[in-house]
Amino acid sequence: MIIPVILSGGSGTRLWPLSRALYPKQLLPLLTGNTMLQETALRLGAIEDCGPVSCICNEQHRFLVAEQLRQVCSSPGGIILEPVGRNTAPAAAVAALHALSRYSDPLLLLLPADHVIADIPAFAEAVRIGCEQALAGSLVTFGIVPTGPETGYGYIRAHKGEETRCLWMPVAEFVEKPDLETAGRYVDSGDYYWNSGMFLFRADVFLEELERANAPMLASCRKAFDNAVSDLDFLRLDHDAFVSCPSDSIDYAVMEKTSKAVVVPLDAGWNDVGSWSALWELNAQDGASNVLKGDVLVQDVRNSYIHSTNRLVAAVGLDSLIVVETPDAVLVASRDRVQDVKAIVGRLQESKRGEAENHRKVYRPWGSYEGIDIADRFQVKRIIVNPGAALSLQKHFHRAEHWIIVKGTALITVGEKELILREDQSTYIPLGTLHRLENPGKIPLELIEVQTGSYLGEDDIVRFDDRYGRSEKPA
Repeated sequence: MIIPVILSGGSGTRLWPLSRALYPKQLLPLLTGNTMLQETALRLGAIEDCGPVSCICNEQHRFLVAEQLRQVCSSPGGIILEPVGRNTAPAAAVAALHALSRYSDPLLLLLPADHVIADIPAFAEAVRIGCEQALAGSLVTFGIVPTGPETGYGYIRAHKGEETRCLWMPVAEFVEKPDLETAGRYVDSGDYYWNSGMFLFRADVFLEELERANAPMLASCRKAFDNAVSDLDFLRLDHDAFVSCPSDSIDYAVMEKTSKAVVVPLDAGWNDVGSWSALWELNAQDGASNVLKGDVLVQDVRNSYIHSTNRLVAAVGLDSLIVVETPDAVLVASRDRVQDVKAIVGRLQESKRGEAENHRKVYRPWGSYEGIDIADRFQVKRIIVNPGAALSLQKHFHRAEHWIIVKGTALITVGEKELILREDQSTYIPLGTLHRLENPGKIPLELIEVQTGSYLGEDDIVRFDDRYGRSEKPA
């Protein structure tokens, strides 16, 4: 049986400001009505003998990942939580250990959550070919047939021998991202493929090869898995063991050191959506080669990508620009400089600015909240609580809260009292008072929260009871 495992640990900094650390690109619907994570899960339906979809992600994304998979998968195979990021090799090791604990002789199909594949039948056929080699003991990677010289990808050189076209070939070497001239030579030779980061192998064979190449890594992963604990629908790896694990990619840790690596060529309209220019290329363009998303008006604009999420964006006389508007940030970049967006995110992180981490609208397992206004000693939020959901039983040391119900019905605990509030009713939560907000109804509960106090940070919270298993810190 093929056990598909989606790797969903990235942050997608090059697609800021839509992609944020706590709401990255794989969780966004960038090309269709489904998110990229959901599209990755859905394309697995074309593969024969494919088991339930599992996912590896970080703790901050767990509820979003779980909900998105629930919407498209009838029987998810489980979600493994990494306490810290350790690249793809430890993630693959944990996935292999997890699969072997549940299935006999499983094949692991490892897929990044944020790729686009246009030709699903071609993808399924490549997986079928890869399965034959994986069952025979090979470690299979999928090499993308290049459409031109590309400096943003690593390359795989295949050992073709006398055959010029093969269904699969031994890997001769993995090479780093080249300069443009070198990339051109690679493509002209016909021996090189883009490194897709997708892999297929027997779980036991991968672990054997990892032990030969990096025994300390496998030991840390095994300890983290053996001491993992179940938490709701999640498997939470042991924190200390996983933190001690060396960080490395599958390529460096195993594939470059094994004699069992083979590459299956894949020509299926693949794209890793690594930049705004990639989204410009992937989307349908108008007669002036523009991609316009949302409330956008243009005059004499060409070759540009303009995306509005919140307000009217009007553009005049532009050529080859990227303009992306969100409620709290606007990006303007030359289309040939979009790789440098990552540097902007780095500066935001250095300055500890919230725009690197979150959108103004923040999702929680119970619903969402959105900042409306903030100034010295007060903050206003719009809160939505899903039907049947509840915030934790909590208190704050530095702020009081005023709640005004806009829509739906609220069951509110304030100290020792419980009260029901409906539209146009309100209540006050004094500083330091134990409280909880619940939605007992069948429609979303919407309210306006006005916070007042000396400190309004999200970390001013002590949880006494939480149905989602969260700690005192917000998650």
